[in-house]
Amino acid sequence: MKTLFDKIWDAHVVSSVDDGPTQLYIDRMYCHEVTSPQAFDGLRKRGLKVFRPQQITCMPDHNIPTVNQEKPIEDPVSKNQVDTLDKNAKEFGVNYYPMGHEKNGVIHVVGPENGLSLPGMTMVCGDSHTSTHGAMGAVAFGIGTSEVEMVLATQCVFQSKPKTMRILVNGKLKEGVTPKDVALYIISKMTTGGATGYFVEYAGDVIKNMSMEGRLTVCNLSIEMGARGGMIAPDETTFEYVKGREFAPKGEEWEKALAYWKTLKTDEGAVFDKEISFDAADIEPMVTYGTNPGMGMGITESIPTLDQIDAAGRVSFEKSLDYMGFKPGEKLLGKSIDYVFLGSCTNGRIEDFRAFTNYVEGRKKADNVIAWLVPGSWAVEKQIKAEGLDKILHDAGFELRQPGCSACLAMNDDKVPAGKYAVSTSNRNFEGRQGPGARTILAGPLVAAAAAVTGRITDPRG
Repeated sequence: MKTLFDKIWDAHVVSSVDDGPTQLYIDRMYCHEVTSPQAFDGLRKRGLKVFRPQQITCMPDHNIPTVNQEKPIEDPVSKNQVDTLDKNAKEFGVNYYPMGHEKNGVIHVVGPENGLSLPGMTMVCGDSHTSTHGAMGAVAFGIGTSEVEMVLATQCVFQSKPKTMRILVNGKLKEGVTPKDVALYIISKMTTGGATGYFVEYAGDVIKNMSMEGRLTVCNLSIEMGARGGMIAPDETTFEYVKGREFAPKGEEWEKALAYWKTLKTDEGAVFDKEISFDAADIEPMVTYGTNPGMGMGITESIPTLDQIDAAGRVSFEKSLDYMGFKPGEKLLGKSIDYVFLGSCTNGRIEDFRAFTNYVEGRKKADNVIAWLVPGSWAVEKQIKAEGLDKILHDAGFELRQPGCSACLAMNDDKVPAGKYAVSTSNRNFEGRQGPGARTILAGPLVAAAAAVTGRITDPRG
């Protein structure tokens, strides 16, 4: 009896050492401009080639601007990182989608939508949110730069095998509760370290009924509770999503792959190291109030009071609230905000734009709000326009920006100014994450939409 994780992991073991690491074969590696330069330099210094270039896919996303991508990047540091990736990708002959290419975008959005991320794969990238691809029924995790070099040179990586955890979410979600809210709820209960050392499989009614976009969002946030990665067993939803995509198997190869993918589920009676269950009825639209993703609550709830916080955590709790300008015990409903960001590898997919657009249709953007709506890829942007969502957004006072990581992190021009509040659909609310001194409130696309048209934290159900 094996778990889904064990099935995929065991099928990719090249060698293992007793009480030591496993040499794991990697089916696909993604590279972006931030964590790959030293890895390519390492190959160059050792006179090595990329071992299997067809299994490496590179694109810039963190540093690229989301306006005027047709012009050279102005920031010299960002330009150097993007130019270096361009040079390395061409020199080493790996698959490469440069800025402005039709397949460019946030790497964790582009992979699944092109059929590069498939069930049963092992996948890595020098980026913690590689866990996103686990939604395809894959073992996907982030690695460090030295490990990026190892995979480039050998198509293998050394890893200690993590423990397994299953998180079940059963029941029926209430109206207005999105997959992002499900993920933020789980993290708020697990805390940012509750899954450390584990690889998580998500299961239960709620997960089974989620779209692929929703599953990608949930797996994306696995890392925020300390997990090594997150995954969901592939099913008909997965197969329908993958079928016909450019790099997905075709014809006889499709039938062969499908037969294998249908075996990728946890066996009845398989034992996890830990199992946790949540009830869908307990979840409402979520917001964060602090400076880590675990500091979250239902939108109608109040920030915890000091006596509700463990004594060991009170200093950091108070420091976090001081940074955010909030007080213990207060509600966030009605709080004025300055920025709204829809996008990132967490919520930059077509389903997120549909939800946001559906809410703002017939309404107007609040005058006090600056809104950055950033598709996760050029394919998403194309679909937004094909469905006429851009016209509805324009009528409501919103404009689309060009694809990229944008305001998820302060590595490009989209920085939230110090002291300003941003309702953000991204994945991290650390101090300075969206700009020095910026104050981030993580939320789903519906809460973001409600904030964008009211200028304050608003319950989208209300």
